[in-house]
Amino acid sequence: MAFNIVLIEPEIPNNTGNIGRLALASGSNLHLVKPFGFEIDDTRLKRAGLDYWQHLNVHYYENIEEFLQKNKNANMVFLSSHGETNHWDIPFEDNMFLVFGKESVGLTKSIIDNHKDKLFKIPLYSDHVRSLNLANAVGIVIYEGLRTLHK
Repeated sequence: MAFNIVLIEPEIPNNTGNIGRLALASGSNLHLVKPFGFEIDDTRLKRAGLDYWQHLNVHYYENIEEFLQKNKNANMVFLSSHGETNHWDIPFEDNMFLVFGKESVGLTKSIIDNHKDKLFKIPLYSDHVRSLNLANAVGIVIYEGLRTLHK
C-alpha cells in the first residue's frame, strides 16, 4: 500500500465516501477515528463511495488516543492550515500516515502543538478562502505523494 489516509472525527459522509474511493484508487488504506458526524451505514457515505466500500482496507478507532497508541511507531505527518511548511515538502515514504482533521475545525490544538515538526499545509492563494474541502485536500496530498514516490 502506498499510504495510510487518516481522518480524525470526519463529519460529512460524502467527503468520507469520496476519500474512501480515493484510497482504493491510490492503493492506500483508510483509517477512521471516531466520533463520526454520521453513521457508517449512512446512504450518503455509500453513495459517495459507490460500490467500492467493500473492497477498501479500512480501520476504525474509538478515539484519537487509541489510534495514536496502535500506530505509535508509524511514520506520520499532519495536514493543517496552521502548518508553515508546504505539502510538497513532505518527505513522502511508502506506508506513511497522512493525518487530516475534521471538516469544521481541522486538527485539535494539542495535535498541532505536539507535532509541529511534522505539520504541513496546502498553500492557499486567496485571502477569501479559509481552507479546502477535505476530500479535495486529501486528493491533492495523496497524488503529490504518489508523484514523488514514482518519479
